[in-house]
Amino acid sequence: MRIYRGLPARADDPIALTIGNFDGVHRGHQAMLSRLCEAAEDLRLPPAVLTFDPHPREFFARDAAPPRLNTLRQKLDVFRAFGIASTIVARFDARLASLTPVEFIDDVLVKKLNVRWVLVGDDFRFGKGRAGDLAVLRAHARTFSVEGMRTIAVSGERASSTAIREALAAGDLTRAEALLGRPYSLSGRVAHGDKLGRNLGFPTANIALRQRPALSGIFAVRVYGLGNGAHSGVASLGVRPTIKENAKPLLEVFVFDFDETIYGRRVTVEFLHKLRDEEKYDDLDALTHQIRADVAQAREFFATARP
Repeated sequence: MRIYRGLPARADDPIALTIGNFDGVHRGHQAMLSRLCEAAEDLRLPPAVLTFDPHPREFFARDAAPPRLNTLRQKLDVFRAFGIASTIVARFDARLASLTPVEFIDDVLVKKLNVRWVLVGDDFRFGKGRAGDLAVLRAHARTFSVEGMRTIAVSGERASSTAIREALAAGDLTRAEALLGRPYSLSGRVAHGDKLGRNLGFPTANIALRQRPALSGIFAVRVYGLGNGAHSGVASLGVRPTIKENAKPLLEVFVFDFDETIYGRRVTVEFLHKLRDEEKYDDLDALTHQIRADVAQAREFFATARP
């Protein structure tokens, strides 16, 4: 898959395109990607995705923006798996935000991307002040055709990034998995930490987070990237109130029955079951006692969980 950072000055080859933030790439997004590839094959056009970084809500109100469900790299990995030929990652800045709907169509879709077929969700909004919608897009699509994608529901609930964030914040990983079509996960590189876990008898893989996570607490997890297959473990995701004050969120994973040096390794951590919320303890002895209980509870989960 080709990845373009920023919009090209002008595109030569026509494309079939879908547009969106694709936060989480949930089951609704996956249906769009499948439909895009199907139509692109029929039209003999390469399937392409136009997405944005940063998220528009981060541009307009960074502090009030909701946490992202995945990193840009995770998003691109899913696009690649679906067979997308190219992804354009447009920088959402003041210039892009100032384009009227008609200017966005003429300058971005027609001139810069040379689209012939466009797929958007039925709630799609674009242009300055979010003034453009599916009807506006169709009305001004003189050189390309437009298709609207209906909402995808899972057990009667609309698949949306907002619904997934709500499920994760509530610790309802089963609901989040149903909406995503896969367990919720975070990816990153293992970094050096303060070695406190090792001193307590539970060495952890520390994964720094660039963005505020959508969930927090103690979890039974499955870890990929440490060799063949998956490894079970227990993870703490939060600010470690017993250890530091005003700390940044950190993902710490104690991998069961594993003792290798993995600094710099890129891993993916799947969150399968929430054990408890993060708490502040009086001292390290109390914390160590609770970690032992967390490990025992996580092992019990894996012993009884479905394969």
